[in-house]
Amino acid sequence: EERTNIWTNAFINNMEYAYAAADIVVSRAGAMSIAELCVVGKPVIFVPYPHAAEDHQTANANALVIKHAAIMINDRDVNLKLIPVIAELASDPAKANELKENIARLGNTKADNLIAEEILKTLNG
Repeated sequence: EERTNIWTNAFINNMEYAYAAADIVVSRAGAMSIAELCVVGKPVIFVPYPHAAEDHQTANANALVIKHAAIMINDRDVNLKLIPVIAELASDPAKANELKENIARLGNTKADNLIAEEILKTLNG
């Protein structure tokens, strides 16, 4: 069965296009991915990488889950839970909008300026 409304890929070079096209994002939960996804403001299902140091990806994802800004599925549960969770989210616009609004509140589009300011403060003592 061909599914023309679903696109998957193991690695994407131009994430801005993928994010723009996505209605729902399924992602690992590294810090950079989370920072990008907060700015993008799309509903996200995180699948934390289970072998990450000190299980930090689970902690990262959980920080958004407790703020109702994302959904998390453990890697070991993906085969059983991912498709049903995607289907449920796709059929529940209110839930999708809640996730979008909550994750977007966490986005910081001026992080580069904040970092530069802190560096300058440190250098200027």
